Amino acid sequence: MDTVNTTKKLNHEELFALLKGFITEVIGEEFVEEMDITPESSFTKDLEMDSIEIVSFSEKIKAHFGDQIDFTGWLSSMDLDQLINLDLRMIINYIYECQ
Repeated sequence: MDTVNTTKKLNHEELFALLKGFITEVIGEEFVEEMDITPESSFTKDLEMDSIEIVSFSEKIKAHFGDQIDFTGWLSSMDLDQLINLDLRMIINYIYECQ
């Protein structure tokens, strides 16, 4: 899954499936099976991902999209409250707009 894809613009549902796959790779399938991951899932509250897992997740986004998506730059522009409340829908919308 860690390949740069610059040919096809993914829709919101495809982005959700891709990101859910990245989350599964980062936190483990056994944990994901116990969760109901939706676009509204919060990284800190619902998915309980720590900072190392979020960094690993962002590296997967970078590997997949390459320089097309500046995910790290986008995250660094957020304040603490925005980071704490970060959910999948926000990331899906960001990536969708950048494609």
